[in-house]
Amino acid sequence: MVISELKSACAWVSARARHVRIREDRISAYAATLPAPEPECPAELLPAQERESAAAFWLTLDAINFGSGWFPTLRKRLGPTGYRTIATGIRRRFDSHGPWAADELARLQAGELAAALDQDPEHELMALFARSLNDLGAHLAAYGGSFAAVADSADGSAVALVETLAGWECFADCSSYEGRAIPFLKRAQIAAADLSRGAAARFGDLHELTLFADNLVPHVLRLDGVLRFAPELVARIERGALLEHGSPEEVEIRACAVHAVELIASARSRPQAPTTAPLTAAQIDQLLWNRGQGAAYKAIPRHRSRSTAY
Repeated sequence: MVISELKSACAWVSARARHVRIREDRISAYAATLPAPEPECPAELLPAQERESAAAFWLTLDAINFGSGWFPTLRKRLGPTGYRTIATGIRRRFDSHGPWAADELARLQAGELAAALDQDPEHELMALFARSLNDLGAHLAAYGGSFAAVADSADGSAVALVETLAGWECFADCSSYEGRAIPFLKRAQIAAADLSRGAAARFGDLHELTLFADNLVPHVLRLDGVLRFAPELVARIERGALLEHGSPEEVEIRACAVHAVELIASARSRPQAPTTAPLTAAQIDQLLWNRGQGAAYKAIPRHRSRSTAY
């Protein structure tokens, strides 16, 4: 299964990494500092029409939930993050005109998408976004054009949904390290989590998901002292040099972050004081991603890589 292979591959990379190291002696203490997750009540699924719209929103957004290497070049409203700039644009489109239907996505052009997102139609990212949404629209045809039917096809399993999305170009995210495939599948995994949070689907195995490997959570883990980057790598990142997607350094950053979060989740699952409630990898991801919005983390550059992975 792709998730178990990802976990195994990331542990394998971390044992061989030359540019990034996990400071395993700090894992237990760090795990204990993370707050308990907010109590969650199982959300009732939305009524059918609302559920279809919610599924459409999350699958559309997550199909283009990439481009962090270009985010500093986007036109932003009132200084939000790159992700929120794109998410706000998609939400604006949904509120004013409703979701794009499957056939509309299949033929969507970069200019139309740029207008919806309030971006330059010539920006390289707009063409990449349009191509990803074209692929999403093409795949929806097999589900009668229904976004909710994609979620339903997983039969209550987030892992099964990730397995399905892994084969779609619009969610593809697999790197290679020393000849071994590393199926990060950041956006396929976050799509499952978002569908659940948005009450568009219910999954019984969300705890199986890993960290959604991007460029922010590894940055937080480095600044918090859990990951250690080689000095020359830190220097490259902090002077704003782009890392090549799929390079050893970039793969090590993502893989070591995934494995570090697995270790943190494992540490939180051991019998400890009552204040250290168990945390899943996905919950840790959300905690650290939110932490990364703080000024102290934003003041220091994080790695940038131009790819459709994240």
